[in-house]
Amino acid sequence: MLKFLNEGQNQFISMETSEILKKVRQVEIKTRGLSQNIFAGQYHTAFKGRGMAFSEVREYQFGDDIRSIDWNVTARFNHPYIKVFEEERELTVMLLVDVSGSGDFGTECRTKRELMTEIAATLAFSAIQNNDKIGVIFFSDKIEKFIAPQKGKKHILYIIRELIEFRPESRKTDISVVMRYLTNAIKKRCTAFLISDFISDSFDKALMIAGKKHDLVALQVYDEKDSEMPDIGLMKVKDSETGECMYVDTSRWDVRKSYEEHWRKRQERLSKEFSKNGIDLASVRTGDDYVKVLINLFRMRG
Repeated sequence: MLKFLNEGQNQFISMETSEILKKVRQVEIKTRGLSQNIFAGQYHTAFKGRGMAFSEVREYQFGDDIRSIDWNVTARFNHPYIKVFEEERELTVMLLVDVSGSGDFGTECRTKRELMTEIAATLAFSAIQNNDKIGVIFFSDKIEKFIAPQKGKKHILYIIRELIEFRPESRKTDISVVMRYLTNAIKKRCTAFLISDFISDSFDKALMIAGKKHDLVALQVYDEKDSEMPDIGLMKVKDSETGECMYVDTSRWDVRKSYEEHWRKRQERLSKEFSKNGIDLASVRTGDDYVKVLINLFRMRG
């Protein structure tokens, strides 16, 4: 069925597309510059290739390891030659991006979703500059979208556009779903960045299986008000994932204390789960500089 648009509707669609392209360009300029100028070499060191691959043979030189001698070529030319190996560098990098409703929350300079977008774009440019393939899995409590790993700037810009404008069907979160999908969908070992606020039920078993197959890194994005409740009296709050509303008396010390205690226990559980499975976890707040967090993560892995 054809759908006809009047002139005003066409103008609105054109403006909307223009705004999206503008945002894509802004994210590209910022994150590409970061990956080129700040993370140069650190990403390469932090995330190793699959091993060493044969490159060529050359004449033996004093000091070379005799274990590298190619005896077949040596016998043919009656002169010692050695095998030269180089790092098989190309990786497949997967970005597992939480697009559930809680990502729309943010009380500082940006929302959690906006910060996740910048981090994902920075990692994507870092990967592509190191000749790695990059793919994305958007998830909520189900797999919302899968972008197969590829190379090239055009592919990166497509990813950034999807990061900015993608809208999920569900607003809930289930991290075990994306862990199982990663395990089953990506057959060969890859480096996977799990980017989420981790407001989810336990996913320990699925995490353990995925962590054994892939090189998994967890990046937690959170807001200051996720960890502490302001004292502003009676406040109406809404669960962004379930839509449930309720009134909370924030002036009560025991209410604020209970809220902070819940956050602390959840952080302890997360830290324990990731540590037990040998997975690096880094956390960044919406009002903080994520560049420092990524640099420290890369250095820790280097």
